[in-house]
Amino acid sequence: MPDLSLQTAMVSYGHTKPLIDGTVHSDRINLVHVPVSPIPTAFRRMVRGLEYDVSEMAMSTYLCALAHHKQITAFPAFVLRRFEHDEIYYNTKSGIESPADLIGRKVGLRSYTFTPGVWARGILHDAYGVNSRDVTWVLYGDEHVSEYKAPDNVIPALPDSDMVADLLSGKIDAAIRPGKVNSSDIKPLIPNADEAAQDYFLQTGIYPISHAMVVKNELLKRHPWIADELYSMFKSGKERYLKYLDTANDLDSEDQAISRMKQIIGPDPLPYGIESNRKSLQAFMDFNVQQGIIPESFKWEDIFTPV
Repeated sequence: MPDLSLQTAMVSYGHTKPLIDGTVHSDRINLVHVPVSPIPTAFRRMVRGLEYDVSEMAMSTYLCALAHHKQITAFPAFVLRRFEHDEIYYNTKSGIESPADLIGRKVGLRSYTFTPGVWARGILHDAYGVNSRDVTWVLYGDEHVSEYKAPDNVIPALPDSDMVADLLSGKIDAAIRPGKVNSSDIKPLIPNADEAAQDYFLQTGIYPISHAMVVKNELLKRHPWIADELYSMFKSGKERYLKYLDTANDLDSEDQAISRMKQIIGPDPLPYGIESNRKSLQAFMDFNVQQGIIPESFKWEDIFTPV
């Protein structure tokens, strides 16, 4: 039995499940899985109270946390990523006909710093010429990093407001991830979003990263070898999963989605490490600075543990 047990909060994805069920294990570390649902609750607890030893973490929350001197460090196991062109919905009665029509409009979202919103705003800027400063962003929740102060064009929704209800009524013109909406008046802003996302990837090489893994700095100082051991475990879990995708005949819907990504991304649809993700990481860093999530860029090598 390993001497070091680490309280670990993460989702049981196909590639992390082997770490949770013990199929992938270490002689030096015992990962004690702490179920947290929904997983953003863990991000909040980690950046506010360091409640876990190891935690899954949204990328923009991580950058924002570092800007406010939170004592965590990531290792580059990117456990969740997806194309983000399908995140934005609009009310067809608003007069919006294209992404460029968001300029001067009100767009709802859960929080300004949440990662899908950062990616969506970055894509709007890069591909459609919509500067985030030219949109009023209406928040229906708060930020994980409580010290964060949003730009002046970010405003709170009225107390007890509901994003879907406000979208349907026209109080906001569009929304990022509004949730389920049963109305023909609400449609995706970017038509043929899957095709548009694939084209964006082929043109830019950017494959949006959503979540990485972080460790408390206190543990890294006491046990500097932890990062290498954890990264090795996560790589082993992913390698087992990729072999399973190649051989199994009973893939569920999530497995099928990852398997389809291989046709676009290549043999490894879940690349780990800094170098193989540099274009995506740099784009994301730039988006966070442009949007006022962080005041200035970090060097990725400075904010990921060397592995």
